[in-house]
Amino acid sequence: MARLRCIALVIAMNVLMCVLAEELYPNRYDYVDIQSILQNKDIREEYYNCFMELAPCTTPEQKGITEMFSEAFQTKCRRCTKKQIENMDMVTNWFVTHEPERWELIVAKTVENMKKKAAKNTDG
Repeated sequence: MARLRCIALVIAMNVLMCVLAEELYPNRYDYVDIQSILQNKDIREEYYNCFMELAPCTTPEQKGITEMFSEAFQTKCRRCTKKQIENMDMVTNWFVTHEPERWELIVAKTVENMKKKAAKNTDG
């Protein structure tokens, strides 16, 4: 019985280490001024259109941020840095308050993106 407990403890420790060791998203976009983007209608539109695939991404920041957004949103920012969590909250709060219809479209797009990613991972 003691041996079984020891084995269970080792397995539990390994699982915990794997969970805790999950890699965070790169912090290269952590210092993009999200507040300025949200306040500038033209730039905000560019990011929105990039994410929604209505227009091409015109900057590396747009591409990088929009690539991470769906997974970060769906996992409640599990792999986010502290700054990325703050930025995600800022974006969420802004859209919910100022453009709730678009927020609903963004949420639907994140679900679609995650389904595509899951299908891609199961296909090979």
